[in-house]
Parts: sequence; structure tokens; C-alpha cells
Amino acid sequence: MTIRGITLDAGALTAIERKKQRGMQLLQLSQQRLAVLSVPIPVVAEWWKGRTDVREHILDAVNVEPLTLAVAKAAGEAQANIRGASAIDAIVMAFAASRGDVVFTSDPKDLESLRTYFPTVRVLTC
Repeated sequence: MTIRGITLDAGALTAIERKKQRGMQLLQLSQQRLAVLSVPIPVVAEWWKGRTDVREHILDAVNVEPLTLAVAKAAGEAQANIRGASAIDAIVMAFAASRGDVVFTSDPKDLESLRTYFPTVRVLTC
């Protein structure tokens, strides 16, 4: 059995929060230990709009992880080289690339533009 690494962005966390089908499927994969859901800490800052029981439950279900200096540098370089890229999107892609993860997002267009800098990262829609 292969355990898949999945990096979530703020849109994916929102999809889980709103109980969208794809978001709930991601949680099921995690509960069945078929996937590890990870979130870089800056994504929490983008997503968090205040404490709710649902948000706390989501954070308990995912691995929230700090950035390494190498990931932060890679994100900065990508942002400098990809016109219109946001820091958070670049962090998500650099984080996923460093781990060999797939990224789930509700807005693939922004992350797809960063694939020119992180070509090994697959971006999927939730």
C-alpha cells in the first residue's frame, strides 16, 4: 500500500470546511491512512478567519508544518521569476516539491503558473 503525500492550500482547507465532496474524500483518504495531508503554516494564516469547532477539527486532521529555509528560498525565487505569483502560492508549490507531494486547490490556475518552476508537482482541483 502506497501512502500518498498531499499538500493542501487555503482553498482545499475551505473545501473541507464547507464539506465539499472532494474535500471530504481527502479527509477519508487520510483517515484510512492512504494519504498524509500536510499544510505549511503560512497557509493557515491565509485560511484562518477565526476559531470554530470545524476549523479546529480540520487542523487536528492534517499535519501543519513549519517552513524550512530551503523551501522559503525556493518559494522566493519562484515568486521572483513567475509574474503575478503570490508568496503563499509559491510556498505551497515549493513545500510540495520538497516532499514529492500532489497539491490540492480550489484555484488551480494560480498554482499551474508556478509549475514552470516546480514541474514535478501535480496540481489537482478539489
